[in-house]
Amino acid sequence: MFSLKDITTITLTLFAIIDIIGAIPIIINIKNRQKHLDSGKATLAAGALMVIFLLVGEKFLKLFGVDLQSFAIAGSIVIFIIGLEMILGIELLKDDPNAKTGSIIPIAFPIIAGSGTLTTIISMSAVYSTYNILVGIVVNLTFVFLVLRSSSWIEGKLGESGLTLVRKFFGIVLLSIAVRIFKDNF
Repeated sequence: MFSLKDITTITLTLFAIIDIIGAIPIIINIKNRQKHLDSGKATLAAGALMVIFLLVGEKFLKLFGVDLQSFAIAGSIVIFIIGLEMILGIELLKDDPNAKTGSIIPIAFPIIAGSGTLTTIISMSAVYSTYNILVGIVVNLTFVFLVLRSSSWIEGKLGESGLTLVRKFFGIVLLSIAVRIFKDNF
């Protein structure tokens, strides 16, 4: 039932796909724009999305006539736009003026539980047991929560110039990830 080897593989795969470390500049930017970041709410929402997609994701997409490749391509476009914002220092995705926090959108979705994460979870369900995938998700969400909770501390350690450098670097990384997801699913 539980396999430490499988759990390790699942955890590391999700860690690479979620890339919460690479998302730190985006998280800090959103936190500063919205003046609030609810770490628990973002983590729970992302976790709920991951579990739902693990259990019924492919069926849900098929209900709307959407295949995994189309979902991944749409997600890659959103990731591409976020990467452009980071590199160019512009705002393409406008904040909702009525929103009190950016915890759910775009933090929980698409940054943490984006199309890459959700498609990976669906794909892994064909290979690994649901219980092992759930453990991998929980391990990743614990780390995500800690990073979200520490975003102000991380911002203080990086400083303005360090944050700008990291933001631009990871903007290019996000663009590369978006292009790869697009290319792999086109």
